[in-house]
Amino acid sequence: MIVVAGEALIDLVPQGAGALAPLQPALGGGPYNTAVALGRLGSPTAFCSRASHDAFGEALLDGLRRAGVDVSLVARGSEPTTLAAATIDAQGSASYSFYVDGTADRLFTAPPALPASTRAVSFGTLSLVLEPGASAYEELMRDAAGQGLFTALDPNIRTGLITDPDAYRARFKSWLPAVSLLKLSEEDAGWLGGTPREWLASGPSAVVVTHGGAGLSVFTGDGTVHAVPGEEIDVVDTIGAGDTVNAALLHGLAAQDALSAEALGALGADGWTRLLRFAARAAAITCSRAGAEPPYASELGDL
Repeated sequence: MIVVAGEALIDLVPQGAGALAPLQPALGGGPYNTAVALGRLGSPTAFCSRASHDAFGEALLDGLRRAGVDVSLVARGSEPTTLAAATIDAQGSASYSFYVDGTADRLFTAPPALPASTRAVSFGTLSLVLEPGASAYEELMRDAAGQGLFTALDPNIRTGLITDPDAYRARFKSWLPAVSLLKLSEEDAGWLGGTPREWLASGPSAVVVTHGGAGLSVFTGDGTVHAVPGEEIDVVDTIGAGDTVNAALLHGLAAQDALSAEALGALGADGWTRLLRFAARAAAITCSRAGAEPPYASELGDL
């Protein structure tokens, strides 16, 4: 089983141009999208979070259940659901304004234990920024790594919520010894100010960098770099594309029994190229439709 830990929220997606365009609520949040994508791909998946008892919270849990995701690790609270108002530019790229004060997911506490079948745990996005929940997710990450579990991190930087960039950058570096696979966008890499080689030296066995429509590349511990181009597709928007990449990477690694540092090192050029192409195909399908709607296994074909 792959456990995805982090926030679930509601994206408010504009249905037209202009600041006052009608907003359509959609299920979202980086970790949430990753969990749904994993479920749709057929990986046994559980979501670890805290969700509201409000109508949005119920809809979020229903979305997980429809994707076949185990929700037994989701705590509940009376606080409202986090909202993210999206703005879509002419190229389909999304930016967000967040409404996070006093919301349910900020009060996350780590569960006493993860399921015995857990093989990997995935982290990222707002859940590692907003306290007090951020410290609880960080504790869970370190505990999972200490138990020898495969850990994946996508920082998915949201600069508007990071009040002290230098402190966040230092905290990010402190996570790396507990991370098996680091995935981030080239924009996030630029904001963080480091390089894949520097990050590899701190702990991860591989660093995957996404380049938007230009594709993906992976930097590995043996000093090699493997890259694939992006898939040609008419982009509707990019909401959930990076989260889909997370899921495709984890699903593909699980399918190859490669959820370990040793197995990552043994993938080689062919294994990494097939995995990155699979992730590029999955992300392209997500970009071809509105909102975070990752593909099902039947839409992707074999790894």
